[in-house]
Amino acid sequence: MTTAGDFHPTKQYDEIRAGVAKVCAEFPGCYWRDLDQRRAYPAEFVDALIREGWLAAMIPEEYGGSGLSLAAAAVILEEIHRNGCNAAACHAQMYTMGTVLRHGNAEQKAAYLPGIANGSLRLQAFGVTEPTSGTDTLSLKTFARREGDEYVVTGQKIWISRAEHSDLMVLLARTTPREEAKSRTDGLSVFLIDMRRLIGNGLTIRPIRTMMNHATTELFFDEARIPASALIGEEGKGFRYILSGMNSERILIAAECIGDAKWFLEKGSAYAKERQVFGAPIGKNQGVQFPLARAYAQMLAAEGIVYRAAEMYGAGLNPGVEANVAKMLAADASWAAGEACLQTHGGFGFAEEFDVERKFREARLYQVAPISTNLILCFIAEQVLGLPKSYGTAA
Repeated sequence: MTTAGDFHPTKQYDEIRAGVAKVCAEFPGCYWRDLDQRRAYPAEFVDALIREGWLAAMIPEEYGGSGLSLAAAAVILEEIHRNGCNAAACHAQMYTMGTVLRHGNAEQKAAYLPGIANGSLRLQAFGVTEPTSGTDTLSLKTFARREGDEYVVTGQKIWISRAEHSDLMVLLARTTPREEAKSRTDGLSVFLIDMRRLIGNGLTIRPIRTMMNHATTELFFDEARIPASALIGEEGKGFRYILSGMNSERILIAAECIGDAKWFLEKGSAYAKERQVFGAPIGKNQGVQFPLARAYAQMLAAEGIVYRAAEMYGAGLNPGVEANVAKMLAADASWAAGEACLQTHGGFGFAEEFDVERKFREARLYQVAPISTNLILCFIAEQVLGLPKSYGTAA
C-alpha cells in the first residue's frame, strides 16, 4: 500500500538519516547545554561525525570520501539539527567542497582531500566577509600581491567561523587593485591556505563572543606569505568560483533550518499533548494548535524548495535564485517553529533544561547569516522580477 511517506523528497536517503541519528543519540541535550555554558567547541561530536564518515560525504571516493551529492549532504545536516544537535561546528567542510572540487587542480585535491576525508586535516574556515564590506563582497579590501613563488596577504576578515578549529581555509582576496580591475567582479582570487603555518607568522585570530555558542572570529593578515600553489583556478576570476560555494552554503544552511523547524515542531507538539491546564491538554486549544500548524505548513513548503535547489546544484545547474529562496523560506520556517515552540512551553521554554531557549537562540542567526533575509529579497526583486537595484552602485 502506497503511503504519503513514499513521496518524501528525500526518501532515498532514509539510511543516511538513520545513521546520522544514531551518532546524534550519543550527544543529548545535556552535552550541548554544558558546551553552551562553557562556550566550548563540540570536538567530540565533530570527531564522531568524522569517524563515521559523514563529513566526507561530498569528497569523491578516490580521495577517501563517499562521493555523495549535495542533496545527501543536506540530509545529513538536516538530520543533525532535527536531533537537537548543531552542525555549525563542522558544516563548512561540506559547502567549501563545491569550490575545491569544481575549481581546484589535481595537485591540490591530491594533497588535501584524503586528509580532510580521514579527519587528519580540518577545512572549516571560509574567509570572505570583512568589517567594511559585509555582504558587499565585491568591495573587500584584503589584498594578495604576487612576489615570485608566493603571495603576500594583508587585510582583515570578520565573522569567520571555526578558524580556531580549522587547519585550512578557503580565502577570497583581491589580487588586482580595484581601480585597475576591468569590472567589479574582476580581480578577486581564491586560495586554499594552510593556516597552521601562518598563525603567529602573519596571521592573528581573535574570537568574538556571541549570544549563542558559535565559534566565530576575526582574522588579521599582516604580510602573511602563502605559496602561489595555494591559488585555486585562475587569478582574478575567483568571484565566480566563490559563488558556487555560496550557493551550496545557502542550500546546506537551509537544510539545517528545516531540521531545526522539525525539532521545534516535534518538541512543541509533544509538550502540547502532555501539558495539562484547567483539566485538559493545552494542545486542545486552537491558540496553541494554530501557530504550530502554520509553522508546519511553512516548513513543508520550504523543504520542497531546499531539495529542489540541491538537486539543481547536483545537476551542474546554477541555482542562484533557488538557493537564496530556499535559505530565506527555511530560515523563516525555523524561526516560526521556534516561536511557536517557545510560546507553547510558556515559562518552561526559558528554562535551560528544556533546550528550547538554546535552539531558539541558534535559530535566530539564520535571519542574518549567511546573507540576510532583506538582501535575499533585494536579489529576487532585481534578478527575477527585473526591478531597479535598491542597494549599492551600478557595476
